[in-house]
Amino acid sequence: MDSVKLARYLIGKTVVRELPKGRIIGRIVETEAYLLHDAACHAFNGPTKRNRSLFLEHGHAYVYFIYGNHFMLNVCSEPKGIGAGVLLRALEPLEGIPLMKRGRSHLSHKDFTRGPGRLAAALRVDMKLDGLDLCADGPLWLGEAMKPAGRIGCSVRIGINRDTHRRLRFYARGNPYVSGPKYLCG
Repeated sequence: MDSVKLARYLIGKTVVRELPKGRIIGRIVETEAYLLHDAACHAFNGPTKRNRSLFLEHGHAYVYFIYGNHFMLNVCSEPKGIGAGVLLRALEPLEGIPLMKRGRSHLSHKDFTRGPGRLAAALRVDMKLDGLDLCADGPLWLGEAMKPAGRIGCSVRIGINRDTHRRLRFYARGNPYVSGPKYLCG
């Protein structure tokens, strides 16, 4: 499955995080594709120590740390050796909301998983999960949709400064947990 198809396919699917104190489940409502030969993709200049897991077979986690305080969760989207992925940008919380809230009571319920940094914080994603097979049993995995995805919107990606014209961001139209400016979610 290529990166664009996977980014669109993941809308409506679930992410499950198993923790010692319980389970967190969120419905994926926003993604962005990062492609081979895409200047905004971390793999653009080839494999490095930081991005090596982005070159794993599709379905594996690529986790990276950015801005000195945020982890980001991506799903590898191409065959092994091809660096491309899908950034998970937002989730609709379904289960384990008290676990998501822990240590972040200043956020409204709607903001626990809105945006990729908050999503990773809510799921307790860190570098220990980098390279994990998200299609197998484990502490973090991708699950089926619990309800139909509904209408899916498409726009340019958010927060990048290269290849900004590409319409590679997908989102559940009308979902209040989608991040980004309202004008991109029409």
